[in-house]
Amino acid sequence: MNARVDFTPMVDMIMLLVTFFMLCTTLLKPQTMEIAMPSDKEDVKDEDRSQIAESKAVTIMVDKDRQVYYFKGKPSADNLDKATLDPGKESIHNVLKETNAEALQKVAKLRAEYQNKTTQNVGAELKMKEEFQEKLDAIRDGDDTPSVIIKPSEEISYQDLIDILDEMNLCSIGKYVIDKFTPADKAKIEAKFGSGAK
Repeated sequence: MNARVDFTPMVDMIMLLVTFFMLCTTLLKPQTMEIAMPSDKEDVKDEDRSQIAESKAVTIMVDKDRQVYYFKGKPSADNLDKATLDPGKESIHNVLKETNAEALQKVAKLRAEYQNKTTQNVGAELKMKEEFQEKLDAIRDGDDTPSVIIKPSEEISYQDLIDILDEMNLCSIGKYVIDKFTPADKAKIEAKFGSGAK
């Protein structure tokens, strides 16, 4: 008597698995964050450059060991201060909250206004969410919010960069760019806090 293995059910199972994985990969969309990088072109005219009011400018330099050094206003050794990415009293989160207090009050008021609004209509609820997001974006990009320049050091981890970008979202700051951490920035830190700054 000849023994024979029937592979017909196996073909059905493989087709089901292929279909399942094809559907799963198309449904999973990558989550990306849009970041406007500064232009490195030398021929950009002054009137085409983004002009930031000195009172609304904040420069944040993220260094090793989750240390953060920041300038409020024009970068100089006199107004260089120190904070940390870790939660606590000396956290950069508290500095950004204090800098953007007016916009954060508007965001809290907006959230309270939309929190009480409910509807059973799916279309009306989607429209309400879009309206809320538009108003939130208008507050984050408003004239009273600070413009932040983030300068990550090459010695930091990817997680540290994600954490500082999360702080922008948590503190309702919509205007920020990532720039290069230059040797001049390192020199300013060392001049004020020493070469082994921690």
